[in-house]
Amino acid sequence: MCADDDLLIAAAAVIIIDQNDRKKARKSRKRRFWVRPSLKSGRAKYSANNFMNDLILDEVDKLNLEYRCGTGFRNFFRMTSSDFETLLSLIGPRITKMDTTFRKAIPVNERLAVTLRFLATGDSYHSLMYMFKISKQVISAIVPEVCDALINALQDYIKMPENESEWKEKANEFNEKWNFPNCVGAFDGKHIAVQAPINSGTEYFNYKGFFSIVLFAVVDANYNLTYANIGCQGRISDGGVFNETKFKKSLEDNTMNLPSPCKLPGRNKSTPFVFVADDAFPLTCNIMKPYAGTQEKGSMKRIFNYRLSRARRVSENTFGIISSVFRILRKPILLEPKTAKKVVLAIVYLHNFLRKHSKTLYNLNGAFDVDSSVTYPTDSGDGLNNIARVPRRSATDAQEVRNELAEYFISPQGRISFQYD
Repeated sequence: MCADDDLLIAAAAVIIIDQNDRKKARKSRKRRFWVRPSLKSGRAKYSANNFMNDLILDEVDKLNLEYRCGTGFRNFFRMTSSDFETLLSLIGPRITKMDTTFRKAIPVNERLAVTLRFLATGDSYHSLMYMFKISKQVISAIVPEVCDALINALQDYIKMPENESEWKEKANEFNEKWNFPNCVGAFDGKHIAVQAPINSGTEYFNYKGFFSIVLFAVVDANYNLTYANIGCQGRISDGGVFNETKFKKSLEDNTMNLPSPCKLPGRNKSTPFVFVADDAFPLTCNIMKPYAGTQEKGSMKRIFNYRLSRARRVSENTFGIISSVFRILRKPILLEPKTAKKVVLAIVYLHNFLRKHSKTLYNLNGAFDVDSSVTYPTDSGDGLNNIARVPRRSATDAQEVRNELAEYFISPQGRISFQYD
């Protein structure tokens, strides 16, 4: 054995001894406190229960016994106290902790409260620590756990139609509200900003110039999500995310139980039931997207693009509603992608839950599109040159379906009066 080997062995031995000494020092070092004195005394003085009870006092108009919009509890938690109690009854057993000899467990209502406030504002754990008197380390464990519990408890609030009658009901709603027959859903993707994941390179860096994960969602005519896929890295386009979903496979395998094609009023050809999307997605017999390029005013293709836009904007509006309520989505989520995925999925379930339970408060006037007497959309006239999109090659059958719908929209049975005034 040479001298160099002896030196290496000696150096390794010194390193091992030093590491062992540090471990012993850490073990022998006593913990200063289990709970910070400022937080412990603060929780005794400023109980979260008392705080929430104060907010509830603003919520009920004692003279009219009605909920008042814009009151404290709803502004703070983005829901009424009754919705809060409903959620608490659903997830309480899943997030309850036992008291120990060292300290009392944080009550379930405070665990839910700190999570909802985090989703509503996107405040840092440090900020929430001083507000709720709970350490940031504990909050970092509470938020994912409560999000998991919400996802499990609210599973039935996001559900794809299972049979033809349920799909036809979705189609009737689209036709009545947005004047697009045989449409059973609108889908789109949204980039959720996150902090740059460790050692991720450009995996999560999207074409918009920030790091993100992608939310792909299918929305019905009432702004409810019927399918959601979350977590794909931001460098993947909306179409690329769609290609990897179970939704696409089910659509291609005809296992979605869509109704059989039917004839539209006054038409001779049968038209399949379709989803509407933008140009990022492929044109197929069951997916309709706009005609490419700038179309002549009043032309059949331009009218089709307008009618498709009327139906497709429900997906865009749904993303906007969710972001306006749960404002953590308006800033980069300072969590790893795995945890950020749980947060976004919990928000999606809460959206459908509140759409069902708080229609008068969550669905405020002015938050949704309504029809009005407007003229057919015209060119902007801003002096900018319109750059036509390059059309993609699509299957002949899919193009025939789109043309059939476009012809129906200009027929006496399919036209809309205010569209042509």
